[in-house]
Amino acid sequence: MDLFVSGVVFLDIVFTGLHRLPRPGEETWAPGMGSSPGGIANLAVAASRLGLRTGLGAAFSTDAYGEFCRDVLREQDVDLHPSRCFEDWHSPVTVSLAYERDRSMITHGHPAPVGPDGLVGELPAARAASVSLTGERLPWVRRAARSGTLVFADVGWDDSAEWPAAALDALEDCHAFLPNAVEAMHYTRTDTPRAALHRLADRVPVAVVTCGADGALAIDAATGETVNAPPVPVEALDPTGAGDVFTAGFIAATLWQRPLRERLAFANLVAALSVRHFGGSLSAPGWSDIAAWRAAVRDEAYDFLDDLVPAGGPSRIRRAMATIARLPDAA
Repeated sequence: MDLFVSGVVFLDIVFTGLHRLPRPGEETWAPGMGSSPGGIANLAVAASRLGLRTGLGAAFSTDAYGEFCRDVLREQDVDLHPSRCFEDWHSPVTVSLAYERDRSMITHGHPAPVGPDGLVGELPAARAASVSLTGERLPWVRRAARSGTLVFADVGWDDSAEWPAAALDALEDCHAFLPNAVEAMHYTRTDTPRAALHRLADRVPVAVVTCGADGALAIDAATGETVNAPPVPVEALDPTGAGDVFTAGFIAATLWQRPLRERLAFANLVAALSVRHFGGSLSAPGWSDIAAWRAAVRDEAYDFLDDLVPAGGPSRIRRAMATIARLPDAA
């Protein structure tokens, strides 16, 4: 594999076009709605659409939501052999409300019947792997790093508001760390994204801090090279999963051995293109989307795309739709 990822797959139900969020006792109608696999599926699909041979280790329920998520992921050429199915467990679900270029989420779920190492089992050989730091040292991550796999890490929101620095100890096994600016500043106890970036560079070879509409920052700790990539202006419909698409773009460009400036610019671009569509995984751009943007925007900073965009390829890729119900097979 080019990339192995492990984590939780949610059924994402995304509402867009809201003119405001409902207050208690109110109902608000959403003009748009999309359903797709979410969580770690966002990263897996985004990487697969960029041409990376991607494997996923996750728990799936045998309920209708789990079956839908598995079907979509297989259709997107994600290898599910490392994953496992469970009957006495239901799929976790997230409802995302996209509003004013951001989103609010409500999630319901129960712990998976098996821990992260139980999902990975026999670690697949892969050039790169992605992990979300939880504060728990995952043995499979260390095994991957010792086998020569480049491990890329991100981190989730800390509901406890403690942001313990010890949660970053697992970075010892990682090649790169890609938190957003708020997470980075909380964990490093700093006041600016740039200060957080330099603090993180003491712990990991490549540190990246994403800054939303302000672009992204990165530093190569070995050389001291620091790059600031400006945002790509697009009309945003739904930002759900944009951070995962950014990570997929950065991993892909790293495996293609592009310079740090190009890695950051490419990750910024694919993340920006993803927010133009509904929901998480199926909003990720394919090469046809990237080629169309390049044809319309002749920015010299993206001249490197001319070497990357493959000739031909599919003109359309699947996008999220409102329902997960299946149409009957044609007679």
